[in-house]
Amino acid sequence: MTTSPAPGEGPVRPVSVSLHEGTIAALKARTGNRGMSAYVEALIQRQLERDRLRELIEDAEAEHGPVDQAAVEAKRALLRGAPAGSADAA
Repeated sequence: MTTSPAPGEGPVRPVSVSLHEGTIAALKARTGNRGMSAYVEALIQRQLERDRLRELIEDAEAEHGPVDQAAVEAKRALLRGAPAGSADAA
């Protein structure tokens, strides 16, 4: 059985994409002419990861119900270093 390479793996192949001129100008300003492919590759990989994460969240919510937003905010406050029980943790 042949499996496809994971994102970021396998040989590099040229592809053609269409972008707005303003997007191309901003991309070149940020990366120069030689760094565009690596930058776009990283963006696409990150978006694929976000898409997969969203799918996992949707699957978990379908199985276990929606996430408790108060619990999410409390955990977010802990990750940001806010003390437990602070106004930001609610």
